[in-house]
Amino acid sequence: MDAQQFKDKTTYSIENVSKSDLVDIQTVKIDSALTDSERMFRYLEQIRNPYCFLCGDTPVGISFADEQQELSTVLIHYFCTLK
Repeated sequence: MDAQQFKDKTTYSIENVSKSDLVDIQTVKIDSALTDSERMFRYLEQIRNPYCFLCGDTPVGISFADEQQELSTVLIHYFCTLK
């Protein structure tokens, strides 16, 4: 997968992807003896689209907000609202 193909995948929406085109993340196998970059390459090779995949029978779509808030800040706010 080249840089443009990878960038194109960031625009996919889980609602617009056929479930039959998705890879179940549970089937991805990575050799921990490989280097970090080799493991990442193998993961991308197997998952095909790291932004849209299956977890069992559940379609998963990953996206990132444009906001600059840290995850820890967002989680603290979320858990405070549960009180």
